[in-house]
Amino acid sequence: MTKGLKSTNYQFEGQTKKYTGKVRDVYEFENQLIMVASDRISAFDVVLPEPIPYKGQVLNQIAARFLEATSDIVPNWVDTVPDPNVTVGKRCEPFQVEMVIRGYLAGHAAREYKAGKRQLCGVALPEGLKENDKLPEPIITPTTKAHEGHDEDISREEILAKGIVDESLYVQLEDYTRKLFQRGTEMAAERGLILVDTKYEFGMYDGKIILIDEIHTPDSSRYFYQDTYQELQDKNEPQRQLSKEFVRQWLISEGFQGKEGQSVPDMSEEKIKSISERYIELFEKITGDSFDRVPTEDIEARIQSNIEKSIKLQ
Repeated sequence: MTKGLKSTNYQFEGQTKKYTGKVRDVYEFENQLIMVASDRISAFDVVLPEPIPYKGQVLNQIAARFLEATSDIVPNWVDTVPDPNVTVGKRCEPFQVEMVIRGYLAGHAAREYKAGKRQLCGVALPEGLKENDKLPEPIITPTTKAHEGHDEDISREEILAKGIVDESLYVQLEDYTRKLFQRGTEMAAERGLILVDTKYEFGMYDGKIILIDEIHTPDSSRYFYQDTYQELQDKNEPQRQLSKEFVRQWLISEGFQGKEGQSVPDMSEEKIKSISERYIELFEKITGDSFDRVPTEDIEARIQSNIEKSIKLQ
């Protein structure tokens, strides 16, 4: 079976710190970050026990493409992509909120609406919506940025009242979020897709707001197929979608939603392979390019070599 990259443990010249996130290993330097996209996969804020081959490459390369395609809207953190699984960029001071924007009533928003809530992060939702309906206009529903455990919904008013982000900066974050979502929507339409919802993360670098992390990937975004959207809505049938939702739905069907006392279901080789193939399908549909399966036999050594070459060129 093809090998997945579960973790890395390098020590590079000039490295000051290493941080292990849910799915990435981040190596910190004085002014730069080296972000290694592992093949770990998380759902319901829990890291699943087995890595998914090629997942890290898929996400890293999609993110690089969309960051480049939106750099005229807001500058981003990327300096170079020296390896299919690696991005090197500016070390920013991140804002402690994630800017979630939704154009449709899907996922978490749909679950909250179904439970009877008509406000999400302080934003009023109209009556009479059904799951996956298009919202009257895109809404921003921020979350707190948790290093461990669950991110929590938070309203604009709470963010400002608690001083999490200065108001003048937050207004700019909202503006960037709407413009990025519009660009993502236009690019998705070119591929016959609908960008349903997504999230953006920002930081400060040299006194400026910088777009950080990944954008418009299937882990941070949800896409529907445009050609069958209206027909499926009219029939009250589930939408065909490109996102990590298929993993969440499998876990839910196995009785796992990350709640206390629940156990992560076993991941067979067949299940791991099927998830890997779905991620590759997502890459090809979102980008329009064929996916280049980079050999994984010596993946740790390859990544280390490419990072070290990149460091020497700095």
